[in-house]
Amino acid sequence: MSDRPNILFITLDQFRGDSLSCAGHPLVQTPNLDRLAAHGVRLNRHYSQAAPCSPGRAALYTGTYQMTNRVIANGTPLDDRFDNVARVASRAGYTPTLFGYTDQSIDPRTVEADDPRLATYEGILPGFVAGLDLVGEQKPWLDWLQQSGYPVPGAGAALKTENERPSELSISSYLTNQLLDWIATRPHGEPWFAHASYLRPHPPYRAAGHFSTMYPPDACPTALPILDLDNRLYTSLLRHRELAASRHPMTVPEIRAQYYGMISEVDANLGRVWDALEDSGSWDNTVIVVTADHGEQLGDQGMRSKGGFFESSYHVLGIVRDPRRLPGHGTTVEHFTENVDILPTLCNAMGVRTPMQCDGLPLTPFLDGLEPPTWRDAATYEWDWRDSFDANEPNDWPWDRRSECQNLTVRRDSTHAYVQFGNGKWLCFDLENDPTWQTQETNPSVVLQLAQNMLVWRATHADRTLTGTLLASKHVGRWPDPLPNR
Repeated sequence: MSDRPNILFITLDQFRGDSLSCAGHPLVQTPNLDRLAAHGVRLNRHYSQAAPCSPGRAALYTGTYQMTNRVIANGTPLDDRFDNVARVASRAGYTPTLFGYTDQSIDPRTVEADDPRLATYEGILPGFVAGLDLVGEQKPWLDWLQQSGYPVPGAGAALKTENERPSELSISSYLTNQLLDWIATRPHGEPWFAHASYLRPHPPYRAAGHFSTMYPPDACPTALPILDLDNRLYTSLLRHRELAASRHPMTVPEIRAQYYGMISEVDANLGRVWDALEDSGSWDNTVIVVTADHGEQLGDQGMRSKGGFFESSYHVLGIVRDPRRLPGHGTTVEHFTENVDILPTLCNAMGVRTPMQCDGLPLTPFLDGLEPPTWRDAATYEWDWRDSFDANEPNDWPWDRRSECQNLTVRRDSTHAYVQFGNGKWLCFDLENDPTWQTQETNPSVVLQLAQNMLVWRATHADRTLTGTLLASKHVGRWPDPLPNR
């Protein structure tokens, strides 16, 4: 009998951090996520590190900031030199098994030129075994729908018509069925590692079955208004992600109602998982982590989807339950926590060393109900849009570095959000006096200190994979290990 716990690592795609009833949301109901939080630790100020899916997941899976892993778009290959959560789990003695997708593009230097994985960004993170492969057209789910009497021509059409079928036939229900069947067949006494990567509440904005009518649009909270901001990037974001009726068939309240319905539907499926773990006697031997790859604008600042510099796109849910660490159960962490903290936390849970590449910190002290001796005082996230940058003339590499300027970094502390653009421009928002992101901070001394804080953040999180290693005669030393005399 092993003393290692089971690991259930769950991602809910595009799940905003405020959309939990236990977080005080006035409308949406999430009884099962609330139930997990009551038996674990809820991270109230938890942030993803990048958007969209591939960049956000690269940071989550490797524990590194975008400035280190350099995955900047859906389709950017993840350098094979990086360790990741699946590889760590394998070293810990698990067989990490995926249900869903990971949206990671393979390093083209590691495969032959005709490898089919080079034709998609929806690859599976190296190290995972596929228990249920839902990449691309989600064929297993579509086949199941057809066998159930609901043939649908393609995944896009299937997702857009989820409201027309019973919720028991949703993509979330299908993934949950497969996950529970797999858990039920695990050999007795053999710890397992499952990554359940749910699509919902990612668009299209269509909740399944009766969940599509669960929330009246006119009862949904009002979105934050468009800013009166003279900023070319913001103007461009509005143009590409705006919610005007002429560009999108649904109003903001209608989108919000469907989004909340998708949340409650996936929450109901998580309840099935919690029940199965309790019924099988595994609840008290299973570490559960729930988070998201990024957030969703949901009409805030006039935008839908994700991207840019507003925290609606990056503030995500975070719940961790370790049944062996009872003191933290039922607590809420108000410190800034980040998705780069998830891998170090799982390393601690599995009893293995945290990779040197990791920018994050283990959340373990919080799970024990303790205050860490030191902790960050802000959350930081990045967004890079060079994949959509259209220069007027060809990029003459390496002399033309305009594409390297198409990025931003946001450092959000308890009072301000400082936005640094790659071209040298900046914005600063006073969130202490106006948490709606409508008021800009212009005090030079305040802005200077925030800019300096970001410089310190960059300096202390530069890649250190080999920087702690020194080669010497007949010896390889690592700080702070002693080195031979020279």
